Amino acid sequence: MTFSEYGKAIVNELENTLSKLSDSRGEELVKAIENANRIFVAGAGRSGFAVKAFAMRLMHMGYHAYVVGETVTPNLKPDDLIVFGSGSGSTGSLVGMAKKAKAIGAKIALLSILEDSPIGELADIIIRIPAPTPKIEQDTGFTSIQPMGSLFEQSLLLTLDAVILLLK
Repeated sequence: MTFSEYGKAIVNELENTLSKLSDSRGEELVKAIENANRIFVAGAGRSGFAVKAFAMRLMHMGYHAYVVGETVTPNLKPDDLIVFGSGSGSTGSLVGMAKKAKAIGAKIALLSILEDSPIGELADIIIRIPAPTPKIEQDTGFTSIQPMGSLFEQSLLLTLDAVILLLK
């Protein structure tokens, strides 16, 4: 394949993945954001970068948004929302955060490939992003030419951008 053909293939993969998102679950996340006192985001690796971008957009829109783990992040409280971006929904550090959030009584949202995961079991809202990845054994009906979790991470960023558009 050529450079431009790879670009077109990536866009086709994104279109295929994003066309399978649940509108009702997206709207549920929007309502949770609108009703939350503050919004926290958490993710690891490239998924972490995607949720950080989301927190920045929320802040630009006037929401009180924070990235878990930053030095100026306040404590989570019961009237807050925490949004996790995790392909597997089972990253150890994030599972620990989700358990703590549940104990506090905060609302939990998860964007993940797997709904049935340790974080998924704790989540109030789950948006499934059906991106295939060799990191997770799950049949999504197609395969990706991209390495590792790239398709999930890209889809996560675009899904969260769609949430921003709904909030506008």
